[in-house]
Amino acid sequence: MCGIAGWIDFEKDLSEKDNIIDAMIETLKLRGPDSEGKYMSRHVLFGHRRLIVVDPEGGKQPMKKEIGGNEYIIVYNGELYNTEDLRQELLKEGYEFDSYSDTEVLLTSYICWGESCVERLNGIFAFAVYDKSRESVFLARDPLGVKPLFFSRRGSSLIFGSEIKTLLAHPYIEPVVDRDGIAEIFAIGPATPPGSGIFKQIKELPPAYCATVTRDTFKMREYWKPYVEEFKETEEEAVEHLRELFVDAVRRQLVGDVPLCCFLSGGLDSSAISAVAAAEFKKRGETLTTYSIDFEDNDKYFKVSLFQPTSDQSWALKMAEFIGSNHKTVILSQKQQVDALYGATIARDLPGMADIDSSLLLFCEQIRKGFVVALSGECADEVFGGYPWYTNPSMMYADTFPWSLYVGKRQEILSKNLGDLKLEEVARSYYRDTLSQVPHPEQEDPLDYRMRELFYLNIKWFMVNLLNRKDRMSMSNSLEVRVPFADKRLVQYSFNIPAKIKLAGGREKGLLRKALIGILPDEIIWRKKSPYPKTHHPEYTDLVCAEMDSILKDKNAPLLNLIDKDKVREIVDTRGEAYKAPWFGQLMTGPQMMAYLIQINIWLKEYKVKLEI
Repeated sequence: MCGIAGWIDFEKDLSEKDNIIDAMIETLKLRGPDSEGKYMSRHVLFGHRRLIVVDPEGGKQPMKKEIGGNEYIIVYNGELYNTEDLRQELLKEGYEFDSYSDTEVLLTSYICWGESCVERLNGIFAFAVYDKSRESVFLARDPLGVKPLFFSRRGSSLIFGSEIKTLLAHPYIEPVVDRDGIAEIFAIGPATPPGSGIFKQIKELPPAYCATVTRDTFKMREYWKPYVEEFKETEEEAVEHLRELFVDAVRRQLVGDVPLCCFLSGGLDSSAISAVAAAEFKKRGETLTTYSIDFEDNDKYFKVSLFQPTSDQSWALKMAEFIGSNHKTVILSQKQQVDALYGATIARDLPGMADIDSSLLLFCEQIRKGFVVALSGECADEVFGGYPWYTNPSMMYADTFPWSLYVGKRQEILSKNLGDLKLEEVARSYYRDTLSQVPHPEQEDPLDYRMRELFYLNIKWFMVNLLNRKDRMSMSNSLEVRVPFADKRLVQYSFNIPAKIKLAGGREKGLLRKALIGILPDEIIWRKKSPYPKTHHPEYTDLVCAEMDSILKDKNAPLLNLIDKDKVREIVDTRGEAYKAPWFGQLMTGPQMMAYLIQINIWLKEYKVKLEI
């Protein structure tokens, strides 16, 4: 994995602007600690930082290839999982290769098939290709949004990069956030709307979008979305089909020339990936290493809830024994998590999921001491119906995002001068706009109709937020994390599975559970879902309250411009009891909501955000 940056301007001479592209590249050093490179021309500057995973010599970037007298230059962040399939097709077309890297295969795919190459790719990616003779640059992002790509149009310039901080390193771009950005932070956050960079001058290329930049035009289009297909399989056939797709997805993501491990929580999804990976390792005479996370004294304070019915750690150890992995447990203290709220904010360039982010940041830091690549179980819940809002009627049919049911409560903590932002209306507008994009077959069963809507909402919103979190927390530790359940083929297949089959046996992820029979022990297969672990220790609440208290007492704290100080004081004084409604998803309750506000303050301060409110 890597970080990319670029500046395109067909009206200006950029050839002496190497100091600017150097500054942009510098922001990406954690994404790519192994090497850097840049391409300089009159109208196009590309920069690259590399984390070496495949072909150390042959995969250097920016990569240049000359065909028929024309030059093509690429910068690329990602991994293709059908590299060899594409290579064989391109060899038949008469193309030759100088390396075994997926970078050269991707560049050659563009040379051969042009912009339609993106429709052939199976992988995670964000890339830009400069077609010198056509004087155009093509940018693209993977279908599910695993890899990020931000851009800004300033006059005749288009500036892009893997992270927001990369764009802010350019002198044309200022850290301005207007009322729309603040509304998104409070109504949608920690998620962000597709295409939004929150900052006024920054946009994000949405998942499954590509864009073409020429002297006269900037054209952006969606090149893929889940599409309707008639589902003709029986439940038994679906079980076999899903098992084949899943095992193939995991196997394809085990490629690399560097050490690879797996996250293993003891839940269904990470257990399934670890089991397949361990079996492949054994074929090579190797032992897979797995990692789980826990928190000091968490067993003493764990509380059963609808969203977290069981604790993970004992199950992780059972699974590690079952697959014969070399298992390691990372144990975090409460203070570490609170202290890491700062680093997690800088990694994401935005306020995030509080300790859910900071704990992942610390987890990845420990894993990176021994490994460069890890596989993780994200996305299975979105794709196969693992959340309560897929099975709980009151959540299923809510007229808003089911993971943000209490946006109205958020309004209470806003400053009075922001009262006209109408957070519920903002959230509901995005929600309904997304529903209008969902493809449906004619005369669809009402339950399947709603399930298709929930599926689409989840992959376009909830899943992208989790993928953003995973990318930023891991890559800020120079760790590449792959997500087999985000395979485009799995997503397309699942989109058309009828609800009664997808939720086989009336269980969340029922079909996936049946597909894993023979791969996992029964006690793991039928275990009630438990999400990513969080701390339950009261010391965490104490520390968050103390930090929030200090912010409230600091007259210069930028957060005070946005919040109702008296309301937040009440929340602090009651240790979160005055705000019981979940802020977001399953785990962000009172203490995590305060931690989110702490992250907003960090963000406003460290990024010197200029508020236009």
